[in-house]
Amino acid sequence: MGKLDDSQSESCVEIYVSGRVQGVFFRQFTKETATHFGLVGYVRNLPDGRVNAVAKGSHENIERFVKQLRTGPRMANVESLDAKWCEPDESFDDFSIRR
Repeated sequence: MGKLDDSQSESCVEIYVSGRVQGVFFRQFTKETATHFGLVGYVRNLPDGRVNAVAKGSHENIERFVKQLRTGPRMANVESLDAKWCEPDESFDDFSIRR
């Protein structure tokens, strides 16, 4: 992910994580990490075994968030993480776990 000059500008990222990321508290870890960095959005499991997240907040905190997700919780095994800057198609009040 490239850096922007203004680290405090509001940004949005969409993330897809592959590996052993379902059934290992990855969504809860993602929610706690996002909340820690003051981000809003959501995380959900996908039918193909990946986890998808959308996070909105300061560019700097999103980069910190993505760095933490590359490791994940203790029982996870992150094989790949694809993060793309995006325009949010909805507004968020908090960071939630979606079913």
